[in-house]
Amino acid sequence: MKSICVAGAGVIGSLFAGHLAQVAELSVLVRRPEHARALSEHGLRVSGRSKLAARVTAATDPEELPEPELVIVACKSTDLDRLAARLEHHWPDAIVMTVQNGLGADEVIARHGDWRLLASVTFMSGTRHDDTHVEYVLDTATWIGPARGTTRADAEAVALLIRSSGLQAEAFDDLRPAQWSKLVFNATVNTVAALTGLPHDARFAAVEAPTDLGHLVRALMEEGKAVAAATGVALREDPWEMNVLATQRGSAHYPSMFEDIKAGRATEVDMITGSLVRAARDAGVAVPLHETMYRLVKAKEAARR
Repeated sequence: MKSICVAGAGVIGSLFAGHLAQVAELSVLVRRPEHARALSEHGLRVSGRSKLAARVTAATDPEELPEPELVIVACKSTDLDRLAARLEHHWPDAIVMTVQNGLGADEVIARHGDWRLLASVTFMSGTRHDDTHVEYVLDTATWIGPARGTTRADAEAVALLIRSSGLQAEAFDDLRPAQWSKLVFNATVNTVAALTGLPHDARFAAVEAPTDLGHLVRALMEEGKAVAAATGVALREDPWEMNVLATQRGSAHYPSMFEDIKAGRATEVDMITGSLVRAARDAGVAVPLHETMYRLVKAKEAARR
């Protein structure tokens, strides 16, 4: 694939764009005209674990961008339906890859067009400093699998392209075990961070004292694992082990829900915890802790706004 459009240039979109611009013709679809101007005039800089400068073509209208072979939809789930509507009637021959947290992003995209679809989840993260500068913090993988009209070979081709740019990626025949591992991890870590105001650090794995936060984290993850099992999904990674490993990286990470609550923005809790709670109800599994966290985050959103 020689031409790529990254739709949505927040942290994850900018990390993809900055790296993939090194190996392909790269365009970026953004929401704000001033963002498009800044990227077109100054390019995109990646610092931290990678040090890159990329020239990109940016616009707010798909009509102003060259037709890509691959579209990476990297917006937050709260913007997904609006962005998909903007893509309607454009680039019918492209493969569209979703990279949202939670479940169901490919279904949202499918309502707006007949594109061939790949689904993915990513564990990399960073810090957005401004419209043209993102810092690469966690250099972890993006997991990719076929969705509508695609195969494992398509997923592997995109994973190979991403790896050639300096990022980590892996392809799967079935993404659900990886998706659910990330879902249980995210539904726990994000909501706990949003409600406590704490970064994701060693406190999330501490279980020595009765009052340690790790007890709540582990109990939430056990609920999520029970839902995955009831839906017939064997998790690829154990969420608790993922949590422990992440807290040992040496630098505190601020999950997206923490950042959203702090900024007074809507969070992705409906797509993340909400999708887990809905799946639990469908499977007849009780998840009182996740239901409580879901309601508290929604209340916190309302209070901050």
